[in-house]
Amino acid sequence: MIKSLERIKFKRIRSESSLSERECVTGNVENYISTLDKKKWINKFFAIYWPLEDEVDLRGLRKKYPLALPKCNSKKRLDFYIWDEAPLVKDQEGIFAPNNTNLLNPRQISHIFVPCLSVDKKLNRLGYGGGYYDKLRSNEDWKLIPCIGVLTNKCLSKNLLTKDIWDIPLSGFITNNELLI
Repeated sequence: MIKSLERIKFKRIRSESSLSERECVTGNVENYISTLDKKKWINKFFAIYWPLEDEVDLRGLRKKYPLALPKCNSKKRLDFYIWDEAPLVKDQEGIFAPNNTNLLNPRQISHIFVPCLSVDKKLNRLGYGGGYYDKLRSNEDWKLIPCIGVLTNKCLSKNLLTKDIWDIPLSGFITNNELLI
């Protein structure tokens, strides 16, 4: 019940974030990637997400970097696929995803960038409640990959968010004003 109220609160706050604030977050993500040692990600992909309403849109990174998009499979789990030139299709959750057979394993992903309704100072993420990223990261191989929250500064929680036992904290976050990794 408390998480539902937190979701309502931070969806409202997120909707008040301006396009320029969200674009600044995207720029900060790109700046962060540009600081990484290219030798460590040269043959890997950056996993992003297909943005929903008011989420930071990272799709423009495709012009410079190899990207992967998630696809929810029939078992309600996320798989990542290379984002290639093939037309996208809607997955089990109705979100656009790759329609190819280029399934990636954890060794092929450099970083995972995830959308957030909110993040607190202990790096607990508030999402939509499906637990997809937590299920993915409960696997030890996926847990080793840096998982970075993407949100505007307005959505950072000043208080600790409600945490369930299966919630896995992020590796860090990037906002329009702050980078904590």
